[in-house]
Amino acid sequence: MKYALIIPDGAADTPIDDLKGKTPLEVAKKPNMDWVAKNGKLGTVRTTPPGYSAGSDVCTLCLLGYEPAKYHPGRAPLEAAAMGLQLDAEQDWVFRCNLVTIIDGVMMDHSAGHIGDKEARILLDEVRKVLAPDPGTTPLTFYPGVSYRHLMTYRGGDFTGLKCTPPHDIPEQPIKGHMPKGKGSEILTALINKSHEVLKNHEINLTRHDLGENPATHIWLWGQGKAANVPPFKERFGKQGAMITAVDLLRGIANLLGWQNLDCPGITSYHDTDYAMQGKVTCDALDNYDIVCCHVEAPDEASHAANYNEKIASIEAIDTHVVGPVLKKLQTYPEWRMLIMPDHATQCMTRKHYDEPVPFAIAGTAMPPRQDKALPYTESAARQSDLHIQQGFDLMEYFLYGNQKKW
Repeated sequence: MKYALIIPDGAADTPIDDLKGKTPLEVAKKPNMDWVAKNGKLGTVRTTPPGYSAGSDVCTLCLLGYEPAKYHPGRAPLEAAAMGLQLDAEQDWVFRCNLVTIIDGVMMDHSAGHIGDKEARILLDEVRKVLAPDPGTTPLTFYPGVSYRHLMTYRGGDFTGLKCTPPHDIPEQPIKGHMPKGKGSEILTALINKSHEVLKNHEINLTRHDLGENPATHIWLWGQGKAANVPPFKERFGKQGAMITAVDLLRGIANLLGWQNLDCPGITSYHDTDYAMQGKVTCDALDNYDIVCCHVEAPDEASHAANYNEKIASIEAIDTHVVGPVLKKLQTYPEWRMLIMPDHATQCMTRKHYDEPVPFAIAGTAMPPRQDKALPYTESAARQSDLHIQQGFDLMEYFLYGNQKKW
């Protein structure tokens, strides 16, 4: 059996007035996704368990079959796994370290204008020189990542129970009230404030300002945790997997699961990604792996930018260049299944993740068509179905083996 999992990150949404009360999924032309929904199983699945926020760390673990209460170590440790960082399980805490734009105390941009890798690395190194000048005497270590996404480790501190807010959860809102709270919060607050003194007059930021681009005014620390301990996917489900993604978080999860992260030329986190290449790499990988996951970040980023037109365009591109070719490739195998679902919903209206159940569709071998009328792949159609999975980590077993529990 060959399995393909397509994740259009953040594709689900709520009705938008400018779209005449429809969602981007309802407006988008997506015949291939609709075919999967109409010829297989359509339903909803809750990937954000009670007590958690709707983030790709929690939600992706959940949709891959891992109960967050048992296996979720925090977002930053998952991304540390992508970088291959060796964390001391007893002493090291790791944090996401965004470069952000804060103006007059307001979080104007969680990504500092989607700052490029080269500029971001220079700015982060300037922060490191001031905040952690001597690696031998400071508990801090900074690790550059991609664009605005970086990591910081702190050795020897205690941040148990610390509460931090993801910067994308407070778009164009005052940061007052969202600064770190709890044990160790004074350390993080001081680092965030000191980073501003380093960055505010840096020539890169002055140039970005002159060009009308958002400057990287601060670091923002969040997503903390300690070393992850996640059992391999093959050990749990007996399948060997591969991942195609532009996002460190997903690469880190893949590493922990024992999946192969596949190179994909032209892949990005935005609508400028090479969708056709993502589809091709997924098709080619099916010959060598039991399950292949293609994660496309573009719909989520469009939502965070409140750009519903770009979100619609990204959904249509995923349908044309990923879902279509992969579906055709799957049908060349004697036995196959495809699962399409976002990890979480992201609202264009609020620019935030949304913790309601998301629509999923499964078609393929031994997945009989629904008994009721055929419905397209949309949020409202999925809510009309009779298949609603409250524990999202149960879905993977159903996808792989068809083992339906009492949902």
